[in-house]
Amino acid sequence: MTIPRPASDPAAPTPVPLRGDPPPWLRVVGVFDLETTGVDVRSDRVVTGHVGLLDATGAAVCGRSWRADPGVEIPAAATAVHGISTAEARATGRPAAEVVAEIVGCLRGILDAGIPVVAYNAAYDFSLLRHEALRHGVAPLDHPSPVFDPLVIDRHVDRYRRGKRTLDRVAAHYAVSLDAAHEAAADARAAGRVAQALGRRYRGLLPPTARAIHVEQIAWARDQAASLTEYFVRIGRIDPADEVDGTWPVR
Repeated sequence: MTIPRPASDPAAPTPVPLRGDPPPWLRVVGVFDLETTGVDVRSDRVVTGHVGLLDATGAAVCGRSWRADPGVEIPAAATAVHGISTAEARATGRPAAEVVAEIVGCLRGILDAGIPVVAYNAAYDFSLLRHEALRHGVAPLDHPSPVFDPLVIDRHVDRYRRGKRTLDRVAAHYAVSLDAAHEAAADARAAGRVAQALGRRYRGLLPPTARAIHVEQIAWARDQAASLTEYFVRIGRIDPADEVDGTWPVR
């Protein structure tokens, strides 16, 4: 099958090579990230996105980035994160339906080829993309697999480590460079390199195949959400009748 590969990206920086060979299932990985209008996966919209491939050293061998006109106002809080205003998106962004269709197509081709796709906090990006696809009449990725989520895996293998688990913090913990946080290409590549670092460090603790790891993450994400629910109830952040949704990788 011909993968609709993202175009090569000569501007991509060459990373410091990771030490040691990654497990076979991480020698080539897809990477995926979205920057959006907000945090509600059902109602918020894609502003920018990136899909690419990394080789065994963590180098970006190809990649494609998109900017969309989301068709709605971009809140100031979202602009403060990714730097793109409503006016800029309208002036330079492509129609959202075209962007969403192309992102879905690239991801579908990579997954159909059996290449795992890395996305940090995958349930957010894949869920928002699904709702965007449905909004624009694009066939969604209902069951993307295999997916690697460094957030879920890191929380499982090093559950008692103190501190936030934001991408920049976790990247620093695994000595992965992230020079432009909240820029889709930079975040996607950093997440892929964190996944490779996790694979190297914990290869004896993780299942031996990409699909087996995907299946385990479904349970890990559910258990992590249950633990977070207990914590939020204890500190009074949510009502005891509420719960954090642990469905993964698509809510």
